[in-house]
Amino acid sequence: MARAEAERARAEEDARKADDERRRLEAERRVLEEAVQGAEAERQKAVEEHKLRIRKKEEAEREREAAEKAATEARAEQKEAERMLREGAHPVVVPTNEQFLEAKRRLQYQEGYAHVAVTGVAGSGKSSLINALRGLSNGAPGAAPTGIMETTKAITRYPDPGSGKRVVWYDVPGAGTLTVPDWVYFTDQGLYVLDCILVLIDARFTATDVAILRNCARFRIPAYIVRSKARQNIHNLAQDMSDEDTDEEAEGDASTTAAALERAAERYVAESQKSVAHNLQLAELPQQRVYLVDKETLVQLVKGRRPKTTLDENDLLRDMTAATTTSSEERADG
Repeated sequence: MARAEAERARAEEDARKADDERRRLEAERRVLEEAVQGAEAERQKAVEEHKLRIRKKEEAEREREAAEKAATEARAEQKEAERMLREGAHPVVVPTNEQFLEAKRRLQYQEGYAHVAVTGVAGSGKSSLINALRGLSNGAPGAAPTGIMETTKAITRYPDPGSGKRVVWYDVPGAGTLTVPDWVYFTDQGLYVLDCILVLIDARFTATDVAILRNCARFRIPAYIVRSKARQNIHNLAQDMSDEDTDEEAEGDASTTAAALERAAERYVAESQKSVAHNLQLAELPQQRVYLVDKETLVQLVKGRRPKTTLDENDLLRDMTAATTTSSEERADG
């Protein structure tokens, strides 16, 4: 009996040990499986990362090739444009009927109104001139923003605030702020739908000024060459002339007498007219007048006042009015 009991106890102990060994082996198997799964996951991760690096490298290579191709094409286009510039063979850009209608829509063209644009290089005073032609001083409510740097990045529309005036003014970005060829500038801005264009110049013409004048003739749009800041330029010239006469450094405005200002004005008018005539001849354009104006004088005239002195402000206002009242009908008849 005792022997049988001992045998049973040993059997139970052996069974317990076997069960413990089974659980240990099962645990080791699970650990091994987890290790294998972890290693497989790491391997898959490494494979995916390798594939991703390859894709990125291929994409970078494609982008590099595309960039090189674009740069090559751009250089070729630039060389062709430079060749055409040297040879004077500018392509004729003719807007389609759809482009014409789109330009009218974009510029909010209104039948029965005169639409006048002011063009010029950055910093030439386009916004100040537009304000003056609208009878506004810089900084007044509704005035176009002005500044030393080019403030106009897109063509901007300004209705005339005058009672009963059916005129719309457009401030056109300076060509130096845009990435378009000079001969494309006119059509790119949609200027062909307007009724009158003022080409604001400084001391000399630019290629864009010439292109605008040529296109105005092609589209039969009245164009006026304008040089502003007359009072400031005449005052500076008078000061320089006084310094030349006295051979001394003048203090303040003491040497800027009325006689000096009169002589400076005569010289300024003569030099401006000579410069414009020379530039028109170089560009093989018909001779035309240059209007020398001052913004403060224009503001007074537009408001119906009588300034003490004038240059060409009255003539410019009169000639523009005469041209814009008939230009749309004449162009439509043609």
